[in-house]
Amino acid sequence: MFWDQLNDWLLRAPLTYLALGALMLMVAAVAVGVAARKVSDRDPSLERIAGEGLEGVIVSAVLGLLALLIGFTFSIVLNRFEARRDLVLQEANAIGTVYLRAQLLEEPHRARVSRLLVTYTDNRIALATASPGGAGVLLARNDRLITDLWAATAAAVVTIKDPGVSSAFVVGMNSLIDLDTARKVARSVHLPAEVFVVLLGFLVVAAAMLGYLSVGRRGKVALSLMILLVALSLLLILDVDRPTGGGIREDQTPMEQLKASLKAQPPVVFDRFRTEGPAATR
Repeated sequence: MFWDQLNDWLLRAPLTYLALGALMLMVAAVAVGVAARKVSDRDPSLERIAGEGLEGVIVSAVLGLLALLIGFTFSIVLNRFEARRDLVLQEANAIGTVYLRAQLLEEPHRARVSRLLVTYTDNRIALATASPGGAGVLLARNDRLITDLWAATAAAVVTIKDPGVSSAFVVGMNSLIDLDTARKVARSVHLPAEVFVVLLGFLVVAAAMLGYLSVGRRGKVALSLMILLVALSLLLILDVDRPTGGGIREDQTPMEQLKASLKAQPPVVFDRFRTEGPAATR
């Protein structure tokens, strides 16, 4: 229950607030580490000489583990981003295939299915680029269009005389509906809150350790820059992980190209050879 609520909060919270919150926690951890170093260093020069080699090993280990954890987390969200982008291309191909197969139907089924596919494509593009607050209406319209497409398929398939054409049309429409479900699931899967908490906890502990081990003005400047870069990396991870609420979204170019192609090729375009008389074919 707690993790579910935390997941919901992470999805609703503004990205800049999350990044600034993480940055403030790391800065506070660095301050605690520096204060702890001042308390423990009764003789700073002696401690620095005795622990110089060990400190270098500890810093290298901490930075290595930090890079590994950030890279692992980024790999998760990037793989999901690539999967969502691949689904866009698959869906565009599926819609285009069904549209072409729909031209083999008799009227009025051909015009009805073609019109529904064009409307469905427009809605899918709008849904992919909508804000979280405006996605509800578009999603409800999407579900209605899916129902209408299958109802139109059920009405059209009984009129198809060729079993091969009938089977191909039904399979294509079924693939289109399956991809709708696949894209919904892909957009609902996010980085688990447990992973985010572990990452944030490690960042805070690492910042405290580096603050404790940092020596001199140059070390503190380098540490400040590193903390800023880590906060930006965390912001990037959270942005990529949000399909609808982030600034980085999967490219909709395949769907945009499909939309232009469908509107440039209405059903009447495919009638040019059907309407030619026998003399025109000689």
